[in-house]
Amino acid sequence: MSAHTHTRPHPAPRGGADTRLPWWALALPALAFVALLSLIINPSDAHAAAGEPTIAHLVERARQLIAR
Repeated sequence: MSAHTHTRPHPAPRGGADTRLPWWALALPALAFVALLSLIINPSDAHAAAGEPTIAHLVERARQLIAR
């Protein structure tokens, strides 16, 4: 005895994805990119926190390594 196969009554749509992103899904990464790019262009505007000299030293060391 053969088993019956079930077929889909309605085939899945073959069109493109109809997904819409919220406005902030594009705006926030673009804003972060611009902020980081501005720090690279003018690093004198980047100020380390006064209470964290270890982090300031680490950031300065990373900047020196990148500048090589």
